[in-house]
Amino acid sequence: MLIAGFPAGAWGTNCYLVAPAAGEECVIIDPGHQAAPGVEETLRKHRLKPVAVVLTHGHIDHVASVVPVCGAHDVPAWIHPADRYMMSDPEKALGRSIGAQLLGELTVGEPDDLRELSDGSTLELAGLEFSVAHAPGHTKGSVTFRMPESPEIPSVFFSGDLLFAGSIGRTDLPGGDHAEMLESLARVCLPLDDSTVVLSGHGPQTTIGRERAANPYLREVAAGQGAGSPAPRRGM
Repeated sequence: MLIAGFPAGAWGTNCYLVAPAAGEECVIIDPGHQAAPGVEETLRKHRLKPVAVVLTHGHIDHVASVVPVCGAHDVPAWIHPADRYMMSDPEKALGRSIGAQLLGELTVGEPDDLRELSDGSTLELAGLEFSVAHAPGHTKGSVTFRMPESPEIPSVFFSGDLLFAGSIGRTDLPGGDHAEMLESLARVCLPLDDSTVVLSGHGPQTTIGRERAANPYLREVAAGQGAGSPAPRRGM
């Protein structure tokens, strides 16, 4: 399997292209702010043909390049219905103080073919399987995508802004809820095997085992404690 990722835009949002191998069809995950050039470069480098865009949530730093990427390749995009409004109204999702700084440079809106994700569903795209888990907390429509393990590689977990290496996503923006975030961590992350590779929306790769041992938020959830650590307020 081929997974090629790169950080894009002012927030260093990770965009991933996933394919069975070089030269085959691929799925694009979270083409965000200023991600389109990196997407095209990665497609050329690995000779990939995109068949879909899938989105972990609707914040503009994860979806800003959806319209040009989908339009250039005539492919659909998938998002949870609770975050669909953010495609056309990102300022409402971020609050006026953040949104106003960005909207002058962005073209917002939905791609021609926008489909809705549901909790517990499985997407079969490009010969790959992605299990969808609704994981609200960062936004109401946040989701994660998990690929099953195989004899060659462990399970891969695209966590969006639910779980980072050493931290979690912020919950102080409109639609965020720290209690929901903790519940999502317990329900979605804790049952995963320690060997599961975590590819998050920001920052470096990690594993569930590493985060179970060292991430203060996941440690508190695993211990059945409440929100002892202060909620993070960095990034988007």
